Amino acid sequence: MAAGAIRVDVTDIVPDSQHRGLLSLLPPRPRMFASLARFDRPIGWWLLFWPGAWGVALAGGAVERWVLIIWLLLGSIAMRGAGCVYNDIVDRDLDASVARTRDRPLASGAVSTKSAWIWLLALCLVGLLVLLQLHLSAAIVSLAAIAPVAAYPFMKRITWWPQAWLGLVFSWAALVGWTETWGTLTLPGLLLYAGTIFWVVGYDTIYALQDREDDALVGIRSSALALGRHVRAGVTICYALALALWAAAFWQMRTDPLVLAALVPIAAHLGWQVATLRDGDGTGALDRFRSNRTAGLLMFLACVAVGTRI
Repeated sequence: MAAGAIRVDVTDIVPDSQHRGLLSLLPPRPRMFASLARFDRPIGWWLLFWPGAWGVALAGGAVERWVLIIWLLLGSIAMRGAGCVYNDIVDRDLDASVARTRDRPLASGAVSTKSAWIWLLALCLVGLLVLLQLHLSAAIVSLAAIAPVAAYPFMKRITWWPQAWLGLVFSWAALVGWTETWGTLTLPGLLLYAGTIFWVVGYDTIYALQDREDDALVGIRSSALALGRHVRAGVTICYALALALWAAAFWQMRTDPLVLAALVPIAAHLGWQVATLRDGDGTGALDRFRSNRTAGLLMFLACVAVGTRI
């Protein structure tokens, strides 16, 4: 079916779209490509960006390397968009079977697969521009993420825990930010990365609650399905492990009990997410998932407090 033969109201593509500002003013065709890259849902690139900013801040570069943080933000927007386009290319048939995703541009036929590949290449070129700003060691760390990123869309077909693989991918910027600022990959950076993996598994399990029924029908696997009635307990464990590993990273930076106090705000926020999570409440799950943008900011401030030498 030709793309021009399909009329799709982009504001209704998915329930969690956030069409605001300049995006809503785009002509229909460009708006469709913006939707394909999830520019309508900024929460994704915020969640990809924060670990990189944490790595820079904990390594002591929050002030001196502020330009690097801006580059990481640009890279997060571009590469998250590229990842979404690639994911939709791979999953276009599955997306057509799920109520929340069947109206996405590729699944609905509003954008052709060829056009999606061209758009993916354009976004990757922006990512290449960001890569060129890094020193060799950090660039190598960044390039090492290509294989895990490429494998991610297939994980939901072969494991009940694709969220764990997403954790590996979405936390990778922590390694890049740390290596670029510190000069080499050391234990605090690895602990920060490990903790971030569990944070991602926790929040993406919350996100997966929206699709449990459809996922079960079409054979898509997720941690939300694997945990069944124990989602809240599972998310609690993930968040607790994240906080424990982050605390270990902080302790490696400064052996002072006061550094652990820097984690109190984000611990309280994550506790609120778990305490107010209601199974079967899709809107509530989405709200708590999105609130991790705030969690990211709280963690960034904690990393600044611990990593900045006065």
